[in-house]
Order: sequence, then C-alpha cells, then structure tokens
Amino acid sequence: MAKFFNSLRDGVGFDLILVGAAMLFLLALAGLPLVYNVLMSFQQVDMFTLGQLIRPFAGFTNYAAVVAQPEFWLVTRNTLIFVVGSMTGQFVLGFALALFFAQKFPGAATIRGLFLVSWVMPGLVVGAIWSWILAGDFGVLNSVLRGLGIIQSNIFWKSDPSFSIWAVIIANIWLGLAFNMLLLSVGLAAIPRDLYEAAELDGANAWQRFWTITLPMMRSTIGAVLSLGLIGTLQQFDLFPALTEGGPANTSNVAGYWSWQLSFQLYDFAKGATVSVMMFVLVLFASILYVRSTRHEVRG
Repeated sequence: MAKFFNSLRDGVGFDLILVGAAMLFLLALAGLPLVYNVLMSFQQVDMFTLGQLIRPFAGFTNYAAVVAQPEFWLVTRNTLIFVVGSMTGQFVLGFALALFFAQKFPGAATIRGLFLVSWVMPGLVVGAIWSWILAGDFGVLNSVLRGLGIIQSNIFWKSDPSFSIWAVIIANIWLGLAFNMLLLSVGLAAIPRDLYEAAELDGANAWQRFWTITLPMMRSTIGAVLSLGLIGTLQQFDLFPALTEGGPANTSNVAGYWSWQLSFQLYDFAKGATVSVMMFVLVLFASILYVRSTRHEVRG
C-alpha cells in the first residue's frame, strides 16, 4: 500500500489511474456493445430473445441472408457512391479553401471562421436546412440553377430516384467541408516557407511548387484526412432521415441507415447487427490506414 501511495506522489500511479479509467470507459461504452453486436450477428434473434445473451447459434446464416436480400446490391452501390462522392467533394473543396485562406489576405481568419459553422451544427439541423434548399418546388438550389440557365424545369432532388442519393451527398459535402479545410490548413501551415521561396527563386511556377512541395510535404496529413473522412462518411446517419429516409425505393439508402431500418423498423435485429458488423470491418480498415498515415508524423 505504501508503494502505491508513493507511486501516486511520483505521478506514475496517477497516470496509470487516468489511463485505466479511460480504458474502462471505452470497454463499457464501446467494447462490450461491439462484442454483443458481433455475437448477435451469429445468432437467431427475435423480440423474445433480444434481452438474452445466449441464443441459438446461426453461423453465417444471417450474413448469407443479408447478401440474398434484393436491396443488398443497390444499398452497396449507393454506399459506394455516397462515400466516394462525399469524400471527393469534401477533400477537393476543402483543399481549395485551405490554399485560398493560406494567402493571408485581410479578413481571411474571419471568413474561415464562418465556414466552421457547418462543422459544429448537428446533422439533423443540417438536414433540415438542406431539405429546404433542395425542395423541388420552392428550393433555393433550383432557383439558382434556373437563373444560371443550367436547368429549364425544377429538379425534385429528394424524390427523384436519379437525384436522391446526390441530394444527401451535397448536404454531406457541406457538413464535412470545414473539417477537411481545418485539417488541411494545419498541414499547409506546417510547411516551411523557405522551401517555396527557394523554389520560386529557381523559377518554379505555382503549379510546380504545389506538385513538388505542397503535396509531398502533406502526405501524412492527406492520408489522415482521407481516413477520417472515410470513417465519418460511413458513420453518417442524421442526414438520411432528415432528407430522403432512404427513398424512393431505396435509391438513396446506404448501409448505415439500412442497418437501422432492419433493426428498429422491421425488428430484424440479427440482420441489422450483421450489416453493422460489415460496416465495422470497413471502419477498422480505415482506422488502420489512419494509424499508418500518421505514424511517420508522430515519430517526427
């Protein structure tokens, strides 16, 4: 006991207590539900056995049943389109804004701060705002596109099967744009200005400086941004009930929202858990990429 109190006075034991408390918190609120969810994907689950831990073993029956669902490949395609479209838009626009605000013109900090509004807003609020913007009959986006002469008649973004998934993608790009811009701005600020000055003296133009200095120096930051973007996009849920509810006819449905529908609308908890486990594998893969992309940066 004396050694324990001595370790607390030395600081080592206190550090262990803090780490142990954090680990217990993660185990209770993340680890145990994850294990329970994985177990449920291999069991036969209904409303009467939901509260039990030991249930009839189903093997890979639930996984085969999910793949055999008629909407599985449509949801998979939508998920791929949603992830690629969202990540591409967030990264390209975020990088462009980061480069723009790196010029340090008057008012840059204030304008950049305004972009952070989208990042701190709840997803349901963002969904409600974009529901008005994307409204087919009185939406702002249709008015702007008609004024520019791009479209001749209104587009019903949320109810047209050809545009419904893109409605959610547009809203998600706006939601994650500030996060990408912020991380990429930090990466740009860490690049020594001497490199740009030396390259400019050697006659390198703006594109050559970007290709030979900016991109190589930001490799770790870009890897982290893309990995976190993949994780955040796969976890996106709030925009779907606020905009399209996965419709019409599952044309805007993705894996995360489909898992919720299976569990809490159709009460097929085993299949819902199975879909979420499939998504967890993808998130785990993205997490590994994130750790690998930041390893060099952490080691310095």
